[in-house]
Amino acid sequence: MTVLEVNGYTIEAYANLSGAYLSGANLSGANLAGANLSYADLSGANLAGANLKLAILNNANLTGVDLTGANLETANLRWANLTEANLTNAYLGGDAYLHYANLTGANLKWAKLKSVARKLDKANAHTRSVGADLSNSNLTCANLTSAVMKRAQLDGANLTCANLTGADLTSANLTDANLTSANLTDANLYCANTTEAKKTGATMPDGTIHP
Repeated sequence: MTVLEVNGYTIEAYANLSGAYLSGANLSGANLAGANLSYADLSGANLAGANLKLAILNNANLTGVDLTGANLETANLRWANLTEANLTNAYLGGDAYLHYANLTGANLKWAKLKSVARKLDKANAHTRSVGADLSNSNLTCANLTSAVMKRAQLDGANLTCANLTGADLTSANLTDANLTSANLTDANLYCANTTEAKKTGATMPDGTIHP
């Protein structure tokens, strides 16, 4: 098993790296399965192809991180800051959690998000309902089949060709979103705000194609 030493930290599966400073570190292909990275600073780090299955990344700073092709299956990303992160081809299947995560400007092109039924939905019964922030995110061709995105902030998001079959977008904000050629078959758009959203060629919930 390959073990890396970066900035004085041992990079290996199930390592305790809570609060670690790894900003800008080259962790490409690293095995961090099950590692505790809560509150860690990974801003600008290279985690392309890294194994983060079951990793704990709650409250981690992942601003601008490269997670291209990374395995984030069942990872805990609650409250994580993924602003401008590159998640191209990343795998977020299983029970990966993104409750309250900030993905503003993140690139999720070709990301695999299928069957993550709870990860983009979080209601706070004591105040107001708050969904994940995906404002201006690149979700081009992302697989969001049956994803629950109630109250998600998707304003300005690029959902071109995205598969949203059966997705729950109740009360989601899709203002100025690009839904060109997206598949919304059986999606729930109840109370969703689609003001100025581009829908050319999109398959609507009733199966009709938007002109």
